[in-house]
Amino acid sequence: MMDLGLLLIRLVVGLLFVGHGAQKLFGWFGGYGLKGTGGWFDSIGMKPGVTMALVAGLAEFVGGLLFALGFLTPVAGILLAVTMLVAIIKVHAANGLWSTANGYEYNLTLIAVAVGIALIGPGAYAIDALLF
Repeated sequence: MMDLGLLLIRLVVGLLFVGHGAQKLFGWFGGYGLKGTGGWFDSIGMKPGVTMALVAGLAEFVGGLLFALGFLTPVAGILLAVTMLVAIIKVHAANGLWSTANGYEYNLTLIAVAVGIALIGPGAYAIDALLF
């Protein structure tokens, strides 16, 4: 049952990150694409904005895909955790903890999930389990 639980966590969290990455990279799912996201990144001091949007989008898209598949899980966990840490520092920290005030509560939860799975492993239903 634990392996099914790990699979469920990896699929939900990983695929949601893929979606967020696709918003930044391709403008899918209501996103703004590289140009729109890049403009917002510029406005919060992350320059050059389009390059930073590309880096963030790739980290979320690739990291989320790796996480969902359970492939190179520690690398995936690091990509996702670092992306959320940057979001906390650049956007949410000044607003406090609670997400109701645009705080970092949700980002911190995602960091805990990503690091937790990276530390304990992805479970039996993962590519890592087949290869390593």
